[in-house]
Amino acid sequence: MRVEPYGVGSVVHVVKRGARGMDIVQDDADRWRFVRGLYLLNDAYQSQNWAREAKETDFFERPPAWPEQEPLCSVLAWTLMPNHFHLLLHEDQEGGIAKFLQRFCGSMSAYSNKKYQETGSLFQGSYRSRTVDTEAYLQYVVSYIVVKNVLELYPGGLTRAIKDFDASWKWAATYPFSSFRSAALGKESPTINIKLLSELGLVRKTFKRDSRDMLLAYAEKQEFLDVNQLLLEEW
Repeated sequence: MRVEPYGVGSVVHVVKRGARGMDIVQDDADRWRFVRGLYLLNDAYQSQNWAREAKETDFFERPPAWPEQEPLCSVLAWTLMPNHFHLLLHEDQEGGIAKFLQRFCGSMSAYSNKKYQETGSLFQGSYRSRTVDTEAYLQYVVSYIVVKNVLELYPGGLTRAIKDFDASWKWAATYPFSSFRSAALGKESPTINIKLLSELGLVRKTFKRDSRDMLLAYAEKQEFLDVNQLLLEEW
């Protein structure tokens, strides 16, 4: 486990994996609940029965009885994989990231246990995190989260995606369980603080080229930052 200290204004890369490498989502209902939770649970207001209370509202609509949303943190990028997820978060208020993740992951575990008649945590220990402390890492980590991870799911895997980059890029834009479209196309999404993403220089015309250069450097075994140190996992 690696959870580093950070304060208000910090940008933090978070990875959370399923227990024993198991999948954390098993069908599209689970995946869409993940997306909805990213939005509805990122709030100083807490409802223990949030899913039930929001059942009759539109997907990104808050129940009318709830107070105005006060986000605990800003989500800048995210990708849901079968057995883990990546988030890039901005600490908006002291302890906001930790509070959001505790609530979000606890809700996922409770839902999964009830649905699949299991017990225990859905996840493998605590989340791993790394404060984004350099400009190079800041510019690189979004591509890692929303391009590299999504393209691992491309038919034929990441190697094929790099070879067929233009085709795989178009394919990635159709994957609904990531903020790829916000980063690559500047599309607004209720789950993403697109204004802050833009202010940080992370919505840019060179994003596709920069992402391709990153992947090519990896494929050609070039030194491209210290991947294992910065990205919390082997690549």
